[in-house]
Amino acid sequence: MSNNKKRVMRFIGVSTASSSINKVFPKWSELLDLNAELKGLDIPIGATSDRYRDSINEMRNDPNCVGALVTTHKIAVFDNAKDLFSKFDQFASACGEVSCVKIVEGSAEGAAKDPITAGLAIEEFLPRGYFKNGADVLIFGDGGAATAIAWYLTGLADPPREINFFGIDSNRLDHLKEVVTSRPGSDLVSTYISSAEQITLVLNNLSPGSLIINATGMGKDIPGSPMPNGVKFPKGSVIWELNYRGSLEFLKQAQSEALASGLKVHDGWRYFIHGWSSVVAEVFDINLTPELMVKLTDAAEIAK
Repeated sequence: MSNNKKRVMRFIGVSTASSSINKVFPKWSELLDLNAELKGLDIPIGATSDRYRDSINEMRNDPNCVGALVTTHKIAVFDNAKDLFSKFDQFASACGEVSCVKIVEGSAEGAAKDPITAGLAIEEFLPRGYFKNGADVLIFGDGGAATAIAWYLTGLADPPREINFFGIDSNRLDHLKEVVTSRPGSDLVSTYISSAEQITLVLNNLSPGSLIINATGMGKDIPGSPMPNGVKFPKGSVIWELNYRGSLEFLKQAQSEALASGLKVHDGWRYFIHGWSSVVAEVFDINLTPELMVKLTDAAEIAK
């Protein structure tokens, strides 16, 4: 690769052209002196195995490609293309997902950054020891983000009283429970196939101040909300919408109830910053210091 040839970082998702990273990445590339460009690679939900394998092989065979961030398809990439990777980090192996692909001399290395970045984002709006008061957690989602959050929560010194997951795929819910089997708080996890009746029942039994998370693609990749219409959030809940762009129906539901029910509502912007910065640091071998994080965050404000 010639010195003046731009390096390429890929972005594997569903609707990559709509992401704010397309505005942010050039700023980060300049700030970090990366001489790199970002290229999106859209794969529809439920794609064939070949689509995932082709995406990894395309990156391995491109001498200018240094890696990729994976969103939405984290578990699918691992399941369908794991034999194309030379190694995985601890979290990728444990969680069965890939959010970061690093290309080293034509070889693909996989990492899962979400267990760390989800924790960093949560700790920005929940103080340490928050769950000592007996608060619960309800998470909509059964994919890579939900699994990563399960890993984080079940490892807390002061975990939630209970951690409830609602998904649409029983195999993924089983996978999630299997991933946290060895975690200290694994017995706190309950999984359910989503239905308005079951969601309402669990919501009505949550402790005040519980954490409720939308870790699905609803409101971004597909329209809608996992929260049934007419069902109220518990009083004093902390609501976290992992998405920051799209139709964001779940976020709007929470915002409409925030004043009357004393809700604290957070979107996914900080999660977006933590997720992308950690992958960029991994792919480009950058030491992500607190001081550098401040600079990257400031540079990203252009897209907020």
